[in-house]
Amino acid sequence: MTPEQRRRARDLFEAALDHEPTDVLRWLDETSPDDSVVRAEVCSLLDHHSRAGSFLLQPVAEAAPHLLEDDQVLERGTVLGPYTVLGEIGRGGMGRVYLASDGRLGRTVALKALAPQLTREPNNRERLRREARAAAALTHPGICTVYALEEFDGELYIATEFVEGHTLREEIAAATRPSLETIASTARDLASALAGAHAKGVTHRDLKPENVMRTPDGRIKILDFGLARMEAGPGGIAATLTAALPGAIAGTPAYMSPEQIEGRAAGPAADVFAFGVLMYEWISGRHPFQAGSPLATLARILDSTPDALANHAPIPIWMSDVVARCLRKPAGERFASASDLLQAFNHPAVVERAAPLTSTWWRTHQIVAIVLYIIAAAQAWQIKEWLHEPISLWTFVVMGIAASVGGIVRGHLVFTDAMNRGHLRTELARTKRVRLLTDLLIAALLTIDALLLAWQWPLTTVLTIALATGIVLAAVLMEPATTEALLGE
Repeated sequence: MTPEQRRRARDLFEAALDHEPTDVLRWLDETSPDDSVVRAEVCSLLDHHSRAGSFLLQPVAEAAPHLLEDDQVLERGTVLGPYTVLGEIGRGGMGRVYLASDGRLGRTVALKALAPQLTREPNNRERLRREARAAAALTHPGICTVYALEEFDGELYIATEFVEGHTLREEIAAATRPSLETIASTARDLASALAGAHAKGVTHRDLKPENVMRTPDGRIKILDFGLARMEAGPGGIAATLTAALPGAIAGTPAYMSPEQIEGRAAGPAADVFAFGVLMYEWISGRHPFQAGSPLATLARILDSTPDALANHAPIPIWMSDVVARCLRKPAGERFASASDLLQAFNHPAVVERAAPLTSTWWRTHQIVAIVLYIIAAAQAWQIKEWLHEPISLWTFVVMGIAASVGGIVRGHLVFTDAMNRGHLRTELARTKRVRLLTDLLIAALLTIDALLLAWQWPLTTVLTIALATGIVLAAVLMEPATTEALLGE
């Protein structure tokens, strides 16, 4: 199979998962009638897919409920050392989480009862102790504080700060999307919290909407460093920490970086990738690698480039580009750590303004420029009618051509901004020289026409030169400013 056939087979496989045709063979005959090798490969992929479970995107507690079958359920009022259980507030792959009161300091805590299956082996218990030490070393206000690792009756518990509020998953499920101001502040807060962890040599490795809480006062808190990894270096300790199961891939597949999915070493760049996935989904309401099945999602994480975020949300293109860089496949092409990511979000364009406003001013400039082209062409036609000279005729002809080219190019840019904003930066760069030369040519032709009228109609001459000057100034001074406002540069 050639690389082109392999690419074609992958595309057809993903399309089949998305559209789920009732008759796959007939659908393949229609979509790829001339390549039996591609059809056979797609059929093989679909056959393997049909026999694969959907466990990949399920929480461990759902995919393998037996892990929590024989753990002890703590009733309200149960006393464990200084803690009094107030009720169960959740469960995950590592155990149950309870709300409890700490009698020593008179505070409410979240008490995570670790699943016995994960703590029976001495090596696992040691990993958990290292996890607690790693998480306790993180003192950033955007990270849930770990208070203690406790052992009662042979069972391990982690006591952490109890964070009130709701998760970003709940915000994604809501019908409304966040404002630009909320996006900017949330991105900075989340990047700042991750940067604090990375500075300590700790990588989260399981960043996802369920692990990010928003408190009632709007602050962001990252939860559960249960899959964290500490690296050797300044401020860090060399130690691989807890995975959900020994030998398993750590993390939630839909938010894993390509290197995590492939079982390779995952450093801070893996958190940067998960940050990009999370922000894309939270801002737009759709996962960047959304597909018809878990396996197809994983395939897209490894092979596909998501559509630009700016195509699905009214955000500045620079912000869309930051998220796109987070989602690059090679770890070396992403931001090296959350510290670099935080600097990217400390952009001078992050001010209290709405994205549609900057787009409106830029579009207004384009429309005004088109109107000026029409006025310039009409004026050239009028001068031709007044003078009846060959030079005025040819000036009008060239003016009409230049005005048509300029109008079409600017109309194309306005359409791109409205329908495919992710490609606007490319189109602006591609047409920049054409737009500038067109405006200068139209201004020069207007000036020639004006000089032909100088002795007979001086007032018309002045007004025509003023029009030419306005077109030049709009191209040289005003357009760069409106474009910078649009792009957030």
